[in-house]
Amino acid sequence: MWIDTHCHLDAPEFDADREAVVARALAAGVSMQVLPAVEVANFEAVRRLAHQHGLVYALGIHPLYVDRAADEDLDRLQQALLTHRDDPRLVAVGEIGLDHFVPGLDRDRQQRFYTAQLKLAREAGLPVILHVRRSADGLLAGLRRIAVSGGIAHAFNGSHQQAAVFASLGFALGFGGAMSFERALNIRAIAAAVDAHVPVLETDAPDIPPQWLYRTAAQRAAGLTSRNEPAELPRIAAELAALRGWTLAETAERCAANARRVIPRLAPG
Repeated sequence: MWIDTHCHLDAPEFDADREAVVARALAAGVSMQVLPAVEVANFEAVRRLAHQHGLVYALGIHPLYVDRAADEDLDRLQQALLTHRDDPRLVAVGEIGLDHFVPGLDRDRQQRFYTAQLKLAREAGLPVILHVRRSADGLLAGLRRIAVSGGIAHAFNGSHQQAAVFASLGFALGFGGAMSFERALNIRAIAAAVDAHVPVLETDAPDIPPQWLYRTAAQRAAGLTSRNEPAELPRIAAELAALRGWTLAETAERCAANARRVIPRLAPG
C-alpha cells in the first residue's frame, strides 16, 4: 500500500476534478493520504474530505499563514483538537513549523505560533507534521524544549546532521517530487543515506511537481500546467528505490511502515 503522507487535496487546484484525482490515486495503489490543514478556515474541509474518501487529516496553522491568522486561532485549534479528539481520522497536528525562506515574514510571530502548536500537540498526544524550509535548527530547538510524540519533517532539505537529529527525536523525513531532479544533490544524498526506518513518501500535491511534470516559466505562461497529484507517488517512489537499491515492493513496505510508526493512527485496527 502506498501512503501519501502529505497532500493538500482541499486546494482550489483540485476543485474541478477532485473526485477524479482521488480515483486516479486509488488506481495507482495510493490507498491512503494525509491531508494537513494550513489555517483555521480549512479545518472543516480537510476533515470532511478525509471522511468522504476514507483518508486521514491533520489540523494546524502553517507558518506562511500566521501573519493573517488571529491570535484567537490558536484557541480555535485547541478547541478543534478537543472536539475531534476521538476521531480516528485525526492523526496529527499540522502543517506547522517555521519558514525562513520567504522574505518579509514575521519570524517572531512564526515562532510564537510554532511553540504554541507544539504544546497543543503534546497536550493532545498527537505527532506533528513540520514545514521545514531553511529552518531546521529553529525547529529542532523547539522540539528540544517541547517534546512531542514524533512526526514528519515534511519536504526535508536540511543537512545530514540535522536529518540525524530529527531521526533521534522520533521523526521520519518526507521525500517527494524534488527528489526526482538530478540537480537536487543534497536531497538525493540524504534520501539515499538515512537509516531505513526514516524515509516516508509524499507528494505535497498540488505543489512540488516531480521532474516529469515540471514546466518552465515560459511554458507556464503559454498555459501548460504542472499540477502534482497523489497518483504520481509510485513513480516518485521509484526514484527513492533507485537511490537506495530497494525494489519497488520493498520501498512501499518500508515507507508505509515508517509512516505508521511516526503517525500511529495510520496503523490498521
